[in-house]
Order: sequence, then structure tokens, then C-alpha cells
Amino acid sequence: MSDAPALERVRELLEQVNQALALDARVEIEEDDGIIRATMHADDLGLFIGRHGATIDAVQHLAYRIAASADDRPHRVIVDAAGYRGRREQALHRQADEAADDAVRTGRPVALDAMSATERKVVHERLKDREDVETYSEGNEPDRHLVVAPLA
Repeated sequence: MSDAPALERVRELLEQVNQALALDARVEIEEDDGIIRATMHADDLGLFIGRHGATIDAVQHLAYRIAASADDRPHRVIVDAAGYRGRREQALHRQADEAADDAVRTGRPVALDAMSATERKVVHERLKDREDVETYSEGNEPDRHLVVAPLA
């Protein structure tokens, strides 16, 4: 089965967002192994990314739902803005490593700032193989945050 309907629906969503926000962005979309990657390219995509990535995460969720309704098979959809996702992941890795080191050094839990479920998952995954700390989430959305605690 071709992914053309899902791809085209996701492209159409991003074009509509592009126009609605007057971004003058170029939309790039590709599919590989069931993963649809849609990227907006422009000089200033801050409005599209939104505060703490809230807007881009919402668009990604919509794109996932649209792709799922287009085909019978599930898709993973990643919406990016000129490399934002990669930069954010690197920043979260640094925060996770620093929090883990601080927790071990001080012997006390370290609470990170509130973040989305997607970002909390990145931190959990980053630290899951460390045997000297554990991670858990506390609080309620939208103020839910991750805690890195020493195991010693």
C-alpha cells in the first residue's frame, strides 16, 4: 500500500499551518520505514515551534492523527522545524546528564523544569542505563516535571 495519501495529507496540514502563520517556509516531507518526517525550513520558525515546543508538538500530534486516518497501518510522524528536534534532544541530554551528576554528587533528588511527555521520555531514555540514579515524573500537566534521584 502506498503512503501517498498519508504523506499528502500531512503535507497539506503543514502547508495550511505555514500559510496561517505567514511563515513563508518550505515544507519538506519524506517517508522511510513507516516514519513520516515533515520539516519546515525558514529563517524564523519561533512562532511555529511555540513556547517550550508546544505548537510544534500540537502540529505533530495533528499530523499523526491525519496520517493514521489516511491508511490502515500505523505511522510514526515527526514534525521538525529546521533541526529544532535534534537541538532540543541534545539540550535535554545535557540537562539529564548534569542532573544525574548533581544528584549523585549531592545525594539529593534534582527536579527538572516542567516539560512535555515527549521530552520527559527523552530524559528517561537517556538515563535508563545508569545504575546510580532513577527517574520519575511528578505533578500534573502542564506542570509535570521529571525528578532524577540518586540510588545510593
